[in-house]
Amino acid sequence: MQYQELKKQTNTGWNTWNTLNVLSYSHLPEGFTINLCLREYSETRVLRESLIGRENIIPGPRTFDGSCTRMTLQFGHLTLDVRTVTDNDQQIILLTPAAKSPYRPSVVIVEACLLWGKEGSISKKNGRIFGECAGRRFDIYTSIPPIEEHHTYSLSPYIALPLEEPVVISTRPCTLEEAEKLYAAALEKLEAVNNSFGSHSEAYTAMKTCLAWDTIYECEHDRVCSPVSRIWNIGFGGYVLFDWDTYFAALMASLENRELAQLNAIAITEEVTEAGFVPNFGSAHNGKSFDRSQPPVGAFACLEIYKKYPEPWFAEHVFSTLLGWNRWFASHRMTEEGYLCWGSDPSEPVNGRHWELHALHDLAGAALESGLDNSPMYDGMGYDPDRHIMLLADVGLMGLYILDCRSLTELARITGNTEAIPELEARKARVEAALMTLWDEEFGLFCNKNLRDGSLSHRISPTNFYALQADCVTETQKRRMMEEHFYNPEEFWGDWIMPTIARNDPAFPDQNYWRGRIWAPTNYLAYISMKHAGLRKECGDLARKSEELLLQEWRLHGHVHENYSGYDGMGCGVGNSDRFYHWSGLLAYIAIDNANW
Repeated sequence: MQYQELKKQTNTGWNTWNTLNVLSYSHLPEGFTINLCLREYSETRVLRESLIGRENIIPGPRTFDGSCTRMTLQFGHLTLDVRTVTDNDQQIILLTPAAKSPYRPSVVIVEACLLWGKEGSISKKNGRIFGECAGRRFDIYTSIPPIEEHHTYSLSPYIALPLEEPVVISTRPCTLEEAEKLYAAALEKLEAVNNSFGSHSEAYTAMKTCLAWDTIYECEHDRVCSPVSRIWNIGFGGYVLFDWDTYFAALMASLENRELAQLNAIAITEEVTEAGFVPNFGSAHNGKSFDRSQPPVGAFACLEIYKKYPEPWFAEHVFSTLLGWNRWFASHRMTEEGYLCWGSDPSEPVNGRHWELHALHDLAGAALESGLDNSPMYDGMGYDPDRHIMLLADVGLMGLYILDCRSLTELARITGNTEAIPELEARKARVEAALMTLWDEEFGLFCNKNLRDGSLSHRISPTNFYALQADCVTETQKRRMMEEHFYNPEEFWGDWIMPTIARNDPAFPDQNYWRGRIWAPTNYLAYISMKHAGLRKECGDLARKSEELLLQEWRLHGHVHENYSGYDGMGCGVGNSDRFYHWSGLLAYIAIDNANW
């Protein structure tokens, strides 16, 4: 009941809800939408769908609720400043071209439409557009008269406006002067919130800006959520929620926005499969990874959200699913010795998409379950088709499972499900005991174990530090892990940290995805593991360098990259680093958390 009420409260108002276009302003619950397209005459196409990371867009600071947004977009010879503000539930859009073009002036095409199958009508009469839906009328006003533009490819009523001077598009009459004043006042409020994070306000602004622009209305389940990016949504047929990505989105939102934090955590939890695990991904048309899960960080994220916003209904809503997921890992990915391994089960395709047909029930599928898809740690490992697991006892998974058991134990007390505590404590103890056997005394680190020959692997990544989640790690072991590995410039230390394979690994020069590049989630999970171990100095150093990594590219380009180079800390220069992928906001989250520790 509380979740339905939460959705009702948040599925409302003006925002950039439409995943297809960041120049699209929709009102919920009616679905009435003002969609802006651009005609720049040196280009032979109309820019109908503007996406951050695909077009040349510098996203500006904005609120989560869409009450104040800004971006700069370049298309052909046009450079356009786009600012929006809401006033008493009315949408006001202010478009300002950077300079007068020496050529034919660019044009903005203002379309009106109804999205997501909502009922109503859109009309155009005497050059004016209006919509009627759900008992409400929406009118579109402009500060200048429209002009004729025929080649728009629009499928709904539209008007065209020349971009020779600032233009206001609004749902009530609004002058340029009034729009400027309203925006200035809204921006002042926005900056006051962001500046409340003190010396970390710039990093917080980067994190929030990316997360807010990536937040959409997901119509299939009638919910607001924050997929990793709009580009990924399109690639998955409408929307996609990845397991740990979305739990991290919930954590980041919790710094300011209770509703969005709870919505994201519940959204990914409710993607649970019939087998009982939260999948690697859940996407449009029930497209899920029915063969595999991903790192079990859900209970930790939900517990952190509850601690900040102690509402019992939220903990109760997610607990049973998270407990079932913990049990699934124990029954499907745990060996007799108590080791945990990544895996991939047999599964039947639903839609016939690529990930339903490839990398299933094999080593590649098991590597995908780790979230570190092409990590060198998994090169050449064996796969057991009978147990459906990679033949590698994985330190990172075992550390996260210990964290999962500890978090669920606390959630069990909060929700009154104390009967689950003995089984959680028993599984935690079993995995901790197995993890202790993976200590390499000569090497000074907990190492993955090849279950075919019993050898310990020295192909190491930040995941090896997740072992610090175990309560029985000794002070001597902690010191050796930090001195011999974390601060070792041949492995993880340097100007830009932490690479996802040690610098002295032969795969580090690949700098291809998880082969040597730096990723925010592994930084964050290493950080919280060091924090659990009480390593304040190490946490402080990791927090400082994580923030520097985020801000370098943000200051240069306004990018929040999916991953970064292990050499120079840049995100650009490779084709598989989305330029606006929200989980790199964790680099700011680490710094903010460390400042409050």
